[in-house]
Amino acid sequence: MAVAGLAAAVIAVLALLAGVHRYLWRRFVGDTTARGSALRRAGTVAAYVLPLLSVGALVAGRAGAPFWLQRVLAWPGYLWLAAVLYLTLALLVGEAVRPLLRRALAGRANRTKGAYTDPMPTGGAPFTPPSHGANPLETTASAAPATLVADAPAPGRPDAPTRRLFVARAVGGAAAVAGLGTVGYGTYGVLRGPRVKRITVPLAKLPRSAHGFRIAVVSDIHLGPILGRAHTQRIVDTINRTQPDLVAVVGDLVDGTVADLGPAAEPLARLRSRQGSFFVTGNHEYYSGAAEWVDQVRELGLHPLENARVEIGGFDLAGVNDVAGESEGQGPDFARALGDRDRTRAAVLLAHQPVVIHDAVAHGVDLQLSGHTHGGQLWPGNYLADLANPTGAGLDRYGDTQLYVSRGAGAWGPPVRVGAPSDITVVELASLRA
Repeated sequence: MAVAGLAAAVIAVLALLAGVHRYLWRRFVGDTTARGSALRRAGTVAAYVLPLLSVGALVAGRAGAPFWLQRVLAWPGYLWLAAVLYLTLALLVGEAVRPLLRRALAGRANRTKGAYTDPMPTGGAPFTPPSHGANPLETTASAAPATLVADAPAPGRPDAPTRRLFVARAVGGAAAVAGLGTVGYGTYGVLRGPRVKRITVPLAKLPRSAHGFRIAVVSDIHLGPILGRAHTQRIVDTINRTQPDLVAVVGDLVDGTVADLGPAAEPLARLRSRQGSFFVTGNHEYYSGAAEWVDQVRELGLHPLENARVEIGGFDLAGVNDVAGESEGQGPDFARALGDRDRTRAAVLLAHQPVVIHDAVAHGVDLQLSGHTHGGQLWPGNYLADLANPTGAGLDRYGDTQLYVSRGAGAWGPPVRVGAPSDITVVELASLRA
C-alpha cells in the first residue's frame, strides 16, 4: 500500500511537471515563433533537455553518480527548477494583463482607422476626380461611389494575427525578464554569502556572569555539488568577524559523502570562539553518512553533541540528534541529553528541526536554537514552511521556552533564495537577574 501511494504521488508530480512545461513551451515558444523556424526548434529542444537535467540533478547523488557528474548536472538542473517556478508565476500574472493589452491595442487600431477615413459631404456623393482626358464639366452623379479608405486595412495598422503575436511576445518577454531576473538576484544572494543578524534573548535563569554571552548560530550550510569550499570559507570568515563566545552549527552541513565533500568542509577548522564550536546533526547528514560526518567535524575541531550536554559558564548547552536519525536508531534522546540536569540552571538546546520544541518545553529548556526551514527559501515557500513547522523563522515563545529558527546560511537544491535571505545569527543572551 505504501509503495502504491508513493508511485501514485510520483506519477502525479511528473504529470504536473509535464503540464507546466507544456504551458511554458506554448507561451514562450509556440505563441511567439513561426512554425519551422530555428527559434522554435531551439525552444522545443530546450523544453525537453532542461527538465531532464533537473531530474538528473535530483537523482544523481542518490544513484551514486560520480561527483564530477553531479556537479555538471547540478548548476543547470537546479537553476531550471527555480526558473520554472518564477517563469510560471510571471506568466500567470501575464494572463491577467494579456486581455487588457489586446483591448488597448484594438482601441488604438480603431482610432488609427478613423484617422484615415475621408468624411462624406452631407447630402451628396463623395467627389471623384475626373480621369485623364475627361471633361471636367461632365457630371459625376452616375459615377460609382468611392470606397471609404477605412473599409480596407489602414496603412500600418496591424491585422488581428499580428496583434496577437505582438501581445504574446510582449507578455512572454516581460515574463522572461521578471522570472529570470528573480532567479538571478536570488542566486547572487546565495553566492554572496549570508549576512549577520543579531538578536537579544533574555533568559530568566541566566546569571549575571553570563549576561551578554554571544552564540553565533549557523545552520543549513548544505555543502554539495554547487556550494563548496569557497562557500564554507565565506561563512567561517563572517563568523570570525563577529568574535563570538561560542559557535553552534545546527545541522544540514552537507549534501554528500565525506569522500566527496571533506575538502569543502576543511575551512571549519579555522572557526574561532572563546568557548569552542559545537555541532548537531540535521536530516541531510543521515542521507550522507552521519557517523562519518560526526567523526569528520570532530577532526576539524568541532564538538558533536549527540544527545549530550556540557556546562558553559552560567548555563547548560545541550544537543540532540535529528529526528531523521530514528531510522538508524540514532534519533533524539531528550532524557539522555537533559534528564538529570539541575533545572535551576538555564539550558540552551541545539536541535536541527523546530518540531521538537514541545519535547524541549517538557524538559525545561529555556532556549532552543534550530534551522531546517530555510525560511521557505523560495517565495511563496515561506507559507509552506510556516504550515509545516511551529515557527518558520525568527524568535517565538512556547510556554517558558523560547525558540529561535535561523533561515540558514546556504540553500538546498537551487542555489537561489527569494524572500528568505540567508543569515548567520548572533544570539546575545541577557540575564534578568539584578
